[in-house]
Amino acid sequence: MWASIGAVSNEEYKHRNIGKAGRNRWLGIRPTVRGSAMNPVDHPYGGGEGHQGRGTKRPKTKHGKVTGGRKTRSPKKYSNNLIVARRKNKRAK
Repeated sequence: MWASIGAVSNEEYKHRNIGKAGRNRWLGIRPTVRGSAMNPVDHPYGGGEGHQGRGTKRPKTKHGKVTGGRKTRSPKKYSNNLIVARRKNKRAK
């Protein structure tokens, strides 16, 4: 059994103030652009006059991937033969 005595050094490292956008670029972090700020050719949420809603047929994530009831598990997943029954859904009536 092992134990360590004392505290971790520099524990406030994650709270450092970056200060400006350029310093984030020096760290290799690219700018984050919202999908709604793009053009329709670039993203499913792009385009429209002013602030538009999604305007798509089904709910999507903020990245534009279809969600909300769509099955996402791969049919070829290696552990499929280990699943006997699906989980019971609490919200099912």
